[in-house]
Amino acid sequence: MATPSKALAIDALIIGAGPIGLFQAFELGLLGVSAHIVDALPEAGGQCIALYADKPIYDIPGTKVCSGRELVARLLDQVAPFKPKLHLRQTVDSVVAQADGRYRVQSSNGQEFITRSIFIAAGVGAFQARKLHLAGLDAFEGTQVHYQVPALADTQGKSVVIVGGEQAALEAAADACDGPARSVTLVHRRDVLHADAATLARITTHRSSGRLRFIAGQAQSFKGKARLHTLGILDADEQEIAVKLDQLWVFLGVSPKLGPVAQWGLDMERKQLLVDTATFATSAPGIFAVGDINHYPGKKKLIVCGFHEATLAAFGAMPFIRPGQAVALQYTTTSTQLHKALGVA
Repeated sequence: MATPSKALAIDALIIGAGPIGLFQAFELGLLGVSAHIVDALPEAGGQCIALYADKPIYDIPGTKVCSGRELVARLLDQVAPFKPKLHLRQTVDSVVAQADGRYRVQSSNGQEFITRSIFIAAGVGAFQARKLHLAGLDAFEGTQVHYQVPALADTQGKSVVIVGGEQAALEAAADACDGPARSVTLVHRRDVLHADAATLARITTHRSSGRLRFIAGQAQSFKGKARLHTLGILDADEQEIAVKLDQLWVFLGVSPKLGPVAQWGLDMERKQLLVDTATFATSAPGIFAVGDINHYPGKKKLIVCGFHEATLAAFGAMPFIRPGQAVALQYTTTSTQLHKALGVA
């Protein structure tokens, strides 16, 4: 079967760049398989970054304690020798079986893959930005309203308003203050901000210098028809403050949505994929599910369990990736072949 020129012909596609997806790429790498990873977020890490980046994790083997951010950094460093290709800020919209046993996969930005195997490591679903619900505001999405940081060069001479009080919002505000924007305003419902120490220090510096204006309140209205030009903010005294703007950046956190997975025809139970625990295969040949997205008797939603599942799934996929080839179990302690692959020979 001929592969369309715009489709990438690959051996393994991983859906989800959280800890389990990253470790799945590592286990495949040990077997000589290069993986591509698709994730809805703008960076790798999944729940560890989106929900508890700076909270401590105590049950990772051999690690007394680490934050979600630190765990993701270590997993990225571990898998780096295998150079997995990350496709971020997009979701997988369709999966269609092909006559030759492969799958045609299309993502939300139009990227197509023809893959021999799929590993669904989507956790509790694809994380999507929580919207600022003001009637009619969605008409300005992608032009003036952004749920991810646009290019700072595009803020030249413009007034930027940022809504949110957590890490992502504060990093965006600090970066905007360092950029060419004419003015930067941060809006949060109360004067208590949450981020790591370095980011909070940057915010304090910019507030003290007057570069960053902070308003404790909630966005409740806007003005503009062809173009958004004013945001109405209700302060603690229930007075509305009108703030002029050219761009509105919104960082109200993310929420998981199962999304198109439910329409792929895979056997499910309570919105989770049923798997064979010998290989973590789903009901479709060549498609595997690891981590919080799957279900089987005795399932425990723990990161360490997901690592085990990814290991068995990698071996389970080899008959689809390398049909007819025997796969030997090698140990990273003694295998010179693995040492070479890992760059430690």
